[in-house]
Amino acid sequence: MKVRMCCAGLRNLLQGLTFSAKYYSKHNPPQTVCPYSKTGPKKRHILGCSKSTCTHRTAPPGSILPCRFFSCKQEGTKVPSKRKQNTSIDLLHKNLLKSEQKNWNNISPTYKAMTKRIKEKLEELHNMYTLNSRSPKMRFGENVYFEENGCIFLAKADDGEGHAKILFSVEDLGFSDAFIQRIRISPDQRYMAISLKSENSEEATCIVMKLGNLPVVEKVIPSVFSFEWAANDILYYTTQKNLKCQNVFMTTFTYQKHTKLVYTEQDARFFVDIYCTKDRHFLTINSNSKTTSEVWLVDCRRPFESPALVQARTTGVMYHIEHREEQLYILTTYGEPAEYKLMKAPVASSGKENWQLVYALEKKTKLVDFEMFSDDCIMFLKNAGHLYLNVISFVSHSVQLIKLPTWACEFELDSHPEHTTSTCYFQLSSPVHPPKRFAYSFKENNLIEQAVQEVPIITNCHTTRLLAKSKDETLVPITVFHNKNSKELHRRPLLVHVYGAYGIDLNMSFKEEKLMLIEEGWILAYCHVRGGGEQGLSWHRDGCQHNKLKGLHDLRACIRLLHQLGFSQPKHTALAAASAGGVLAGALCNTDPALIRAVVLQCYPSVFITAYENDERVPLTGILQYVQKLRKAALDHASRASKKGNWIPNIILDVQANGSHCDSSWEHSLHEVARHLAFLNRELEEVCHPQHHSKSCK
Repeated sequence: MKVRMCCAGLRNLLQGLTFSAKYYSKHNPPQTVCPYSKTGPKKRHILGCSKSTCTHRTAPPGSILPCRFFSCKQEGTKVPSKRKQNTSIDLLHKNLLKSEQKNWNNISPTYKAMTKRIKEKLEELHNMYTLNSRSPKMRFGENVYFEENGCIFLAKADDGEGHAKILFSVEDLGFSDAFIQRIRISPDQRYMAISLKSENSEEATCIVMKLGNLPVVEKVIPSVFSFEWAANDILYYTTQKNLKCQNVFMTTFTYQKHTKLVYTEQDARFFVDIYCTKDRHFLTINSNSKTTSEVWLVDCRRPFESPALVQARTTGVMYHIEHREEQLYILTTYGEPAEYKLMKAPVASSGKENWQLVYALEKKTKLVDFEMFSDDCIMFLKNAGHLYLNVISFVSHSVQLIKLPTWACEFELDSHPEHTTSTCYFQLSSPVHPPKRFAYSFKENNLIEQAVQEVPIITNCHTTRLLAKSKDETLVPITVFHNKNSKELHRRPLLVHVYGAYGIDLNMSFKEEKLMLIEEGWILAYCHVRGGGEQGLSWHRDGCQHNKLKGLHDLRACIRLLHQLGFSQPKHTALAAASAGGVLAGALCNTDPALIRAVVLQCYPSVFITAYENDERVPLTGILQYVQKLRKAALDHASRASKKGNWIPNIILDVQANGSHCDSSWEHSLHEVARHLAFLNRELEEVCHPQHHSKSCK
């Protein structure tokens, strides 16, 4: 469920919103979340290891795919989701749904003109900033593989993309509305395993292809979460059911093909995934809860042997394994303070009593990602909103701390299958800066900004980083973006973003709609409140469960500071929250009348809620009941405080037949984001831009 609230008045009775859970791998335990907007470039998930799958017609095993040498098209008939409508929805709920759909049909024409303008602008920005961006590549010796528009390409390293040939496409496989989520290539490059997922499903389908002049579908595996090649013809994979992942299977592609179960997690609180160490010596089976983890090793040189336990789970201890020269490098929360630190132990004696400290993070520092190479490792760190590179040399035993550009808020690591590479490539971005490629050279010991610039450089946006003092004196980071040419910022509309849950950072990757808002004079503020993960594990612990109110205090302090510093004012302020972030948004509206009492009417804010009919994480029945209660509360308050011309807020529920909690296509996002922004612009009438939509605002 997605929520937009126009906070022209923040005194209301907005209930906390149901949250979601998104599981992902590597050093993070099963966590939650989805960004509130999914507008973005074409789906490219070569390194992605998130969730899972679609249920469509597929090419049967053994079929030969046609050889194609033309560009693939993103077309085809939409195939309905396999998930059937919940039969437990009684007549009352069906009537509520019909009522809400009728209400939306009546009110949606009000936003038609503005929505059309916004969609046209977003499409223009999308074409400018994302269609020329390059796909991540996977290099194996002389061969380079990459994905583009649902097609898998193969090129020689020295030839470039212009001479690439298409191996196969999603369309060839019979998946009309799915995107490629993950790709794994066998060590000898004879096989490729890919996972395909549609936006209407929580599960993925793994398809194993035998590569060659005419690629052949070797195996179709439904409901797969993660998979890795343990050897040339041996694939390990995990299966997912009802958002749980507890079984690991091994399947072989030799003359005697067979599949067998190799590991089962008995505790339903734990979620299992797999990945290979960087040097491909071990395949790791990782069983994680929110606070505790356990790792088993499969020796890739002896893939048929039973997995070996690294360290039995210890409550509250998370750990992740890499390998180098018969030493396990362990990224773990073991020891004090309970933040991630790098330790090592011999493979033969891997128990925690043998773990030796290699490097510990500084206080209030978030470990964003970690990559292992033959002689070095790189840590991507975040501190008070700033991004850093930490390069640890295993040869010289030195540590280099490199501050990344101040505008950078998000990074994406490129695929590095070659363990011995001398350069680490990655992309940096922010909500208003499209991804830009950088490289770190281990030999030269420096950061390199890639010379090729295919998109215009953003020059008119100013980035400001603030610290707001919360109720208990804790300093809370805020990242603010605004147009350098904007005058009288206190009169400008302000869009505040908040999440603050599950140790997850606010999503600050590039979004076309954010750049559009900056160009039209809006101020964007991202409040990194406790409960999120922006300043490490303690930042999350300090804002969850019994400490949840601290996140509310942080949000209040952030908005107050923004207004005090002249960034807009309450009557021009809007609040954006998604998923579990709605809990803090609702709590602020419920409990903090002092924030807006002096400047705003005592009335409810308008609320725009987007829901999906087949959302497995947030059932539609609960949302229907919630909206009815919210609308009644708003009307009751308006009747009690009846005055001539009293304003009655809009409580809007937009129910989408397609889409899911966490993933959506560019086309679907375009319509959704345009509706959201049209709503916000219309509600903040006093700051509408007459040159664009004065008629719509009136």
